[in-house]
Amino acid sequence: MFNKRIDTNAPIHELISARWSGRAYDPNRMLSRQQIISLLEAARWAPSCYGYQPWRYIVCDKVTNEASWSKALKCLAEGNQKWAKHAPLLLLACADSKNRNNDENRWGVYDTGSASENLCLQATALGLMAHQMGGFSVENSINYFNIPKRFTPMAMISIGYQLAENEISETMKEREYSDRVRNSLGMNFFEGAWAEPILLSN
Repeated sequence: MFNKRIDTNAPIHELISARWSGRAYDPNRMLSRQQIISLLEAARWAPSCYGYQPWRYIVCDKVTNEASWSKALKCLAEGNQKWAKHAPLLLLACADSKNRNNDENRWGVYDTGSASENLCLQATALGLMAHQMGGFSVENSINYFNIPKRFTPMAMISIGYQLAENEISETMKEREYSDRVRNSLGMNFFEGAWAEPILLSN
């Protein structure tokens, strides 16, 4: 699996720097059940408000349940379907909008995002490629998978092996090899007050 170089103001863990959302999946390499459970365990141990664990994932493995995998694929926007159809695993991440007392859970979405990032980092650790997508039909996913009203579909995640570099099409190479770019730290991180850029040194 090839990685992209990133520029940072301080060293970060290799697992974080190596994670990126690729699209060129190898359609001939499936995931083992042990790999899938490993991904789910990583999500399971994410932090959550009061330990409520508001996330729910619908796991659509092309090997064991192609029908559910096909449903998940149909939920995706057309542009995402073109490349995600080569990923052997699709997951639908949902967040519980209620807490144990049936009150609004303000942290449910936040916590579900945390679990999903754990899952994606574990995928990177296993030599896999994960891509989280907001481009999908929430309405279709609710209907296809009979999701209860209190749960909100948040993202679709594709997971699989990266395609060998010499097999990546020319049309896809531009996106796969494009530079990873982020805002400067000062644009998003503030020093003690709103809009005061963080100091990079004392």
